[in-house]
Amino acid sequence: MTAIDPSLDAPPGGQNACTLDVPLDRPARSEERSGESPYLPGVATPRLTGERPTPGATPDSLLALHAAGYREVGLRLGRGRVLDAGCGLGFESVSFAGEGRRVVGVDYDPGAAAQAQHRWEGAGLTAACMDAARLGLSEGSIDWACSSHLIEHFDRPETHVSEIARVLAPSGTAFFLCPNAPADFENPFHVVAFEAADLAGLLGQFFESVWVGGLDGNPAVKQDIGRRRVKARRVLALDVLGLRRRLPRSWYISAYTKVLPLAYRLIARGDAGGATGISDNDFFVTDQVDSTTLVLFAIVSNPRRMGR
Repeated sequence: MTAIDPSLDAPPGGQNACTLDVPLDRPARSEERSGESPYLPGVATPRLTGERPTPGATPDSLLALHAAGYREVGLRLGRGRVLDAGCGLGFESVSFAGEGRRVVGVDYDPGAAAQAQHRWEGAGLTAACMDAARLGLSEGSIDWACSSHLIEHFDRPETHVSEIARVLAPSGTAFFLCPNAPADFENPFHVVAFEAADLAGLLGQFFESVWVGGLDGNPAVKQDIGRRRVKARRVLALDVLGLRRRLPRSWYISAYTKVLPLAYRLIARGDAGGATGISDNDFFVTDQVDSTTLVLFAIVSNPRRMGR
C-alpha cells in the first residue's frame, strides 16, 4: 500500500483517508469485474460497463474524445499539485505528469485505484481510493483539479463541485468536462444531464470565475458518432415496451452492463481498436456551444469558501 504525502491528507478524524490502504480482496460488484489485473495479481480488472472508458473495447471516438479533454486540460496546467477526480485506471491521468507537477488520481473503485497506483506510480501518478464527493484532502491543498466525465454520475452533483472548491487553493484552477445533454447517448450511469447554462449555474455557486465552452469534433467524428447513434437506436428499439424506463435503476444498470459488451461485439466491432482512425486530434475547444456540441468544457477559479 502507498500513502499520499501527509501534507495532502485531511486532518485526523476528517473525511476519507487519502491512502490506498483498502482491502484489495474486498468483494467487488459483479457488474464491474472481469478477470484478474495484468498489473496487480489478485486484483480483479474492471471490465467494460459503459461507466468508464476501456481501451480496446470503448469505441475509438469516445476514447479519443476523453483523450482530447485531458490534452486540453494538460495544455492549461502549470506547476503544482494536480488532482484528477475519477481517474479510473490512470492511463489518462498520467498525461498530466511533468516537471514541477505532482499528480494525484482518485477513484471510488478500489481495484481501479490500486491498478492505477501500481501501473503508473513510476511515471509520476499517485492514486488513491476515495469518493469524489468526500475527498480525503485538506482545504486548499490542490493547485489544479480535473473532473472529466464525472459530474453527470452524481445524484447530487453539487456535492462533488463543492469538494473540488474546498480542496482547491485560492489561486487554483479547476476543469470540468461532461456530456452536453442534447448530444449525449442514453447511459444509465449518467444521472444528471447538463446543458451549458445548467453547468454554468451550478459552478457559479462555488466559484467566482466561470467559463463554459465546448469540446467538439470535426465532420469525420460527427459522422462516426451519427453511425453509432443509428446502431444504438436499433438496440434500444428492441425494448418495445420501454421496460428499461420502468425498472428500478439498479436493475437497468445490471442489464445494461451485461448487454453492452455483447452489443459492441455484435454490431460495433469496427468502432474500436483503432479501426476508425479517429484520434484526439479530431477534437477541438470552442466558444460556441449548440445542441450538436459533444461535450461541455468548463474552466473555473476563485473558489468560494462556504460558511465564511
